[in-house]
Amino acid sequence: MRIAILGDTHFPRRGSELPAPCVAECRAADLVIHTGDLADLPALAAVRAIGPPVVAVHGSVDDARVRREMPASAEVELPGGRRLALVHNGGPQAGRLERMRRRFPGCHVVVFGHSHIPLLARAGDGFMILNPGSATDRRRQPRHSMAVLTAPARGALSVRFVDLDSGGVDLDPELVRSAA
Repeated sequence: MRIAILGDTHFPRRGSELPAPCVAECRAADLVIHTGDLADLPALAAVRAIGPPVVAVHGSVDDARVRREMPASAEVELPGGRRLALVHNGGPQAGRLERMRRRFPGCHVVVFGHSHIPLLARAGDGFMILNPGSATDRRRQPRHSMAVLTAPARGALSVRFVDLDSGGVDLDPELVRSAA
């Protein structure tokens, strides 16, 4: 299973469409996950129109209609009996990895947004948290980004970050924070 992960698109304030490489990654995916801060229902409709099923949560700047339509957190069954959780805000950096593990027991990966900072942190047993960054609002980050999670029926989950400013090439690992 291939999962395109994006968040913090902030439409229409940060534009009205996703970058072409982001759309291509989403179309090639089996599932699209959005970590919130879509902003309004037309933004959600635009992400859904790309094609694959979408699982999304509401974020801190989403309007009341998005908040009514989308949950604050969600979980997805992955191949091999694994689970993925998503939430908008992962909270403070200090202790985040273990805090997310406690909040979502039984999950193998937790995806979050809010900070716009691409991040991948793994525990020794394979549990991971990740933030895709933002495809449309990089804030103080050097690149717009998203993530792609590959979940095979057997074997380890793998993550790659996509540099959307360079036509969709993999993001330089030095630009992905690894601190939990």
